[in-house]
Amino acid sequence: MSAPTPTPRKAFDRLTLPERNFVADALRTETVGGVLLLLAAVAALVWANIPALHDSYESVSHWHVGPASLGLNLSVAHWAADGLLAVFFFVAGIELKRELVAGDLRDPKAAALPVAAALCGMIAPALVYTLTSGAEGGSLAGWAVPTATDIAFALAVLAVIGTSLPSALRAFLLTLAVVDDLFAILIIAVFFTDGLNFAALGGAVAGLVVFWLLLRRRVRGWYVYVPLAVVIWGLMYNSGVHATIAGVAMGLMLRCHREEGEEQSPGERIEHRVRPLSAGLAVPLFALFSAGVAVSGDALAKVFTQPETLGVVLGLVVGKTLGVFGGTWLTSRFTRASLSDDLEWADVFAVATLAGIGFTVSLLIGELAFEDDAAMTDSVKAAVLAGSLIATALATVLLKIRNARYRRLADEEERDEDQDGVPDVYEQDDPAYHLRMAEILEKKAAEHRRLAREKAAARDALAQVPGGAGDRHDGPA
Repeated sequence: MSAPTPTPRKAFDRLTLPERNFVADALRTETVGGVLLLLAAVAALVWANIPALHDSYESVSHWHVGPASLGLNLSVAHWAADGLLAVFFFVAGIELKRELVAGDLRDPKAAALPVAAALCGMIAPALVYTLTSGAEGGSLAGWAVPTATDIAFALAVLAVIGTSLPSALRAFLLTLAVVDDLFAILIIAVFFTDGLNFAALGGAVAGLVVFWLLLRRRVRGWYVYVPLAVVIWGLMYNSGVHATIAGVAMGLMLRCHREEGEEQSPGERIEHRVRPLSAGLAVPLFALFSAGVAVSGDALAKVFTQPETLGVVLGLVVGKTLGVFGGTWLTSRFTRASLSDDLEWADVFAVATLAGIGFTVSLLIGELAFEDDAAMTDSVKAAVLAGSLIATALATVLLKIRNARYRRLADEEERDEDQDGVPDVYEQDDPAYHLRMAEILEKKAAEHRRLAREKAAARDALAQVPGGAGDRHDGPA
């Protein structure tokens, strides 16, 4: 007897119910954060471009505060970028840990698709920037700017243009962003670290070891971890390594698998508490003090004429879309993964355009890449905004075109005819579900039979009445 042929894996196939519920909860939080991020970006642009308010924006952004003796006398904008974003990267570290131990990334076969898509989605924009800027004699320092995707911004766009995207495609976008964040962290750590202070770095590493030991010993209490985290962050900042790396490292140390008797792992519990702080405060404040660039006809013209800024725009719009789509297609082409029967490649391409929405990390990398050139920094920020806006418009058009298909898939995923709180698509292998449906359908059939008898009796009675329907003559007069 021959061995059964293994069923090919389906890319973007329906999620399991627990994973679907987790993704739904995560997307709701990210979407709210994305809306706040959009509002903060608009507020920054208004504040910086109204002549009467422009000086106050510059004054607040460059106002310094903090202990100079500890090397932490930083501007408000600097605190937002290095301090508040550490909270954002802390949450990103927890998300990555969860994906590695309990999500799609724990299975190398399942992880291949988002990892390949994210990797190609970073290589392609970097190549597009390098070719565009290098061909015109521009600086290559900004090659990493268009490589990052802003998941909160992308999901806010989804919230505006429709919520019928199938859960599998939403989960792919979420997992892609987690992997994308990992590669962005590595880029920041490797390419934007110089002049290391080994004493401070050693202190930061020692602090991380203490953090890890406390977690291992099940020590609890925010009053222990928060002060320690601040010390680790300060040492990391003074070491020359970007301070946000401290947040990632601490996030990765949290346990994200559940033990017996636990409703939530420590990582899930802390992420649930810290995510609102990240999405509702840290990231919007960073956007408020980073997105305030002067927008004028000349400034917008320069975005499409300067080699560096044109490279950023094309990297986000063209490089990201082709990279994510190409990585997904190549993985499907050369592995056993195949596209779900419910989807077409046009659906994947439409979602890939969302990856071109770069904001938070792109703005941060732009500041790091051109920190000695304030004018170019502002131009690159304007390019990030322009590229993200173009990607948003393109994604909106493509997703609207595919919306009818998405709505049908979403309706199928949500249908609960037996009203037990679990969508029917997840109960097809449960005999109890089919027995419940048989009982429901039998009741409906009995009701229809009763109605049929009543209508037939009423019709017969009407036919017996003189002058009724049975006595009517419909012929010509």
